[in-house]
Amino acid sequence: MLNFIYEYFISNNIANPEAAMFFARTTYLCVIFILAVISDVIAKKIILRFISYLIKRTDTEWDDKLHEKKVFANLSHLAPAVVIYLLAPGALIGFTSVVTILKNMVVVYVIVITVMTFFAFLNAVQDIYDSFEASKEVPIKSFVQITKLGIFMVAFIIAFAVLLNKSPFYLISGLGALTAILLLIFRDVIMGFVAGVQLIANKMVTRGDWITMDKYEADGNVIDIALTTVKVRNFDNTITTIPTYALISESFKNWRGMEDSKGRRIKRSIYINVNSIKLCSEDMLKRFAKIKYISDYIEKKKEEISKANKEAEIDESVLANGRKMTNLGTFREYIVKYLENNPKINKDLTLIVRQLSPTEHGIPLEVYCFSSDKNWVAYEKIQSDIFDHLYAVIKEFELEPYQSPSGSDFKSVLVK
Repeated sequence: MLNFIYEYFISNNIANPEAAMFFARTTYLCVIFILAVISDVIAKKIILRFISYLIKRTDTEWDDKLHEKKVFANLSHLAPAVVIYLLAPGALIGFTSVVTILKNMVVVYVIVITVMTFFAFLNAVQDIYDSFEASKEVPIKSFVQITKLGIFMVAFIIAFAVLLNKSPFYLISGLGALTAILLLIFRDVIMGFVAGVQLIANKMVTRGDWITMDKYEADGNVIDIALTTVKVRNFDNTITTIPTYALISESFKNWRGMEDSKGRRIKRSIYINVNSIKLCSEDMLKRFAKIKYISDYIEKKKEEISKANKEAEIDESVLANGRKMTNLGTFREYIVKYLENNPKINKDLTLIVRQLSPTEHGIPLEVYCFSSDKNWVAYEKIQSDIFDHLYAVIKEFELEPYQSPSGSDFKSVLVK
């Protein structure tokens, strides 16, 4: 091509030999530039649009993801590079060093475009995989990121070798002495990758899990598990970033077990004033017997205690003698029956109302059960409704909840 243009200028006496060669090279380079632009337009405006048209006509989603992540768009950037690589040396005959530099730059450009295409392809693969239910159990983002890092390092070595006109193996052999430095630089990456493999293999945490990690003030749902970090969207919509390896080396709470179970635990205590606890008199028992949930319990318990005291020949005229019912024990039984009749409590799971060891705040009466609705808002409402009711009826059993005295309490005492 160069000789053809040169001969044209010479045969038509357009220029002398030196000027003809200059004009021939310039013309040839302009032709190459025009061809590169044309190839770029054909690749992007025709071929790429045709591929986009075909993708829209298909029912599959994977090709849509490839198009969305610009896999084909990145490949289209190779068209002008191929034209320049193949034709430019013909215009620069005699300039060996310039040709070498130009070809090396084109090769580096091709490497960069290839890496971008691979990255886009991996992003598409991740999005396609994330659309499957299995992605919640086994996320692959950390594997995708480590693959990207490996591709980048290989591409960097090859590109650097091309620019230096050296074999890539020559550069790789020199990395042995830099191993310690590389390990130090990529310490977090290596630890994050190992931790990510352990998290996935042991199914310790997956996207969507609710976790609590007090050290990092994290309390919310996992939204992303990456190579070096795990992102948690807290319930106040703030984002907490946790190092991936911290989930292996430190303790955290995963609420997945609760979400997979049939209920959400309610565990809260009412503190009873010790001075309000007493043995039940006949008048108290008659009043308690009118309460719906424990009327049968009162009658059966009275018969059981009366029979036991008679067999032991106990003088029941004195309250301290023999077995007696207490207002605290009756209230405890009332709570059990109340919960058993509550449709929002799961009866198939543990249901206990127990008395814990006394404290300086009184005697804790702990309610331990499970709500059938695990939704946070509904759960809090169920729990609040239960204790609203219990605090409201506790005085019916002549019991008093413990409450530390406030300024108004001292003031009322002084006034009296």
